[in-house]
Amino acid sequence: MSAEILNKLAESVVNLDENGALNAAHDALKTGIPAQVAIIEGLCEGMKLVGKKYEEKEYFVPEVLMASNAMNKAVDVLKPHVIIDEDDIPAKIVMGVIQGDIHEIGKNIVAMMTEAGGFEIHDLGRNVQCEKFVDYAIENNADIIMMSTMMTTTMYNMKKVIGILEEKGVRDKFIVMIGGGPVSSAFAKEIGADAYTENANEALNVAKELYKKRNNGQ
Repeated sequence: MSAEILNKLAESVVNLDENGALNAAHDALKTGIPAQVAIIEGLCEGMKLVGKKYEEKEYFVPEVLMASNAMNKAVDVLKPHVIIDEDDIPAKIVMGVIQGDIHEIGKNIVAMMTEAGGFEIHDLGRNVQCEKFVDYAIENNADIIMMSTMMTTTMYNMKKVIGILEEKGVRDKFIVMIGGGPVSSAFAKEIGADAYTENANEALNVAKELYKKRNNGQ
């Protein structure tokens, strides 16, 4: 039954079916599926498939927006039931797609998964100016900055963000994580980021690990 409902959540997102997603979310709660599992193993999996359809030009922007709406409707039902690990210290993540890039499906999945994992998410959206990442993180006392891109022409703007942090003397205040198709662990090391993660689940786990490590060291 659990697998069937998780599949229904994923399929509702892929099929752009808001009512189906809502019903599946309620079914998940009724049958005792943890809200976090429903989000990560149901809705996120569906959104990954939407991302593939977009990359293969089977879906376009309108379909992606409709899929996001279906996903968000279900998340609104599930989010109040997410159980946060008492050992987790609430942390703020500022995230966005770097300046010059508008591809945000992957970033949206990371946002949903990290929020389900207990983080406070401040999503700046796409085509975020380098200075805005820094100014917003400082003003809102963030702990982690996450940047993504799908374009080789914009990936070095991530380095600019780190450069601005260094110029302002606040680099050590933030954990900086990057992700996206053209970047890698080697690139993260090259630009001085703390971590590169390949997918949303890894982003959640690494963010928790780095945050706990930093706080345990204080």
